[in-house]
Amino acid sequence: MQHDNLVEIEDVAFGYGARQVLKGINLTAKRGQVIAIMGSSGCGKTTLLRLIGGQVKPGQGTVRVAGESVGELDPASLYRLRRKMGMLFQFGALFTDMSVFDNVAFQLREHTDLPEDAIRDLVLMKLHAVGLRGAAQLMPAELSGGMARRVALARAIALEPMLVMYDEPFAGLDPISLGVTGNLIRRLTDTLGLTSLVVTHDVQESLKIVDYVYFVSEGVIVAEGSADDIRASDLPFVHQFVHGEADGPVPFHYPAPSYAVDLRLGG
Repeated sequence: MQHDNLVEIEDVAFGYGARQVLKGINLTAKRGQVIAIMGSSGCGKTTLLRLIGGQVKPGQGTVRVAGESVGELDPASLYRLRRKMGMLFQFGALFTDMSVFDNVAFQLREHTDLPEDAIRDLVLMKLHAVGLRGAAQLMPAELSGGMARRVALARAIALEPMLVMYDEPFAGLDPISLGVTGNLIRRLTDTLGLTSLVVTHDVQESLKIVDYVYFVSEGVIVAEGSADDIRASDLPFVHQFVHGEADGPVPFHYPAPSYAVDLRLGG
């Protein structure tokens, strides 16, 4: 029987050299859910995605995807598991010298032995799902930011993965593209029955589509819950983040000596 949790992160710690980034993270993502991972810049959100994808290994704890401990897999097993994952990089990261069609077809050509006519049908199906079948022959330079993000999403689901990871999918988008992208993430998650992990700073848009939220601060989970739980939270860090307040647990001013002292020293 399939385990309900697709991703399980247990007591994970990780650092880059002497700099400790994660300090005992516990997180689960159930099948068919949209999970948001939020927090200020540099708190370790993208590092969590790298651990799940096996780009780095935890210094402590376990990262499991579909019951497999990612950090213990040999290269062949890791690559096999990665074929069941999709990744939408910040700003899309399309291949600039390939057409929209060829960008989406890339994984199918690389990882399957499907004939070209079957690849064509699958690519057009994925592009249709994101509303861009008519843009198949355009080049990335001819796309708007929102269109490029949707092409990247079509590419991420080309192999019909069980897990899709999104690194800041809303960054730099206009309000219409932002809403379209959020709705696509929710609709594709529900339609394909996959699990979506969304690393984002966009609180308001994310809370419209997610099933569960984890807040990361200084390497630990400081809050978690449903969208309604997060909106109603009275925890100072969460309140500051959700409402975009300048001062709170995350200070506006970088640590510095007294302003008056600095002025006297300057004089």
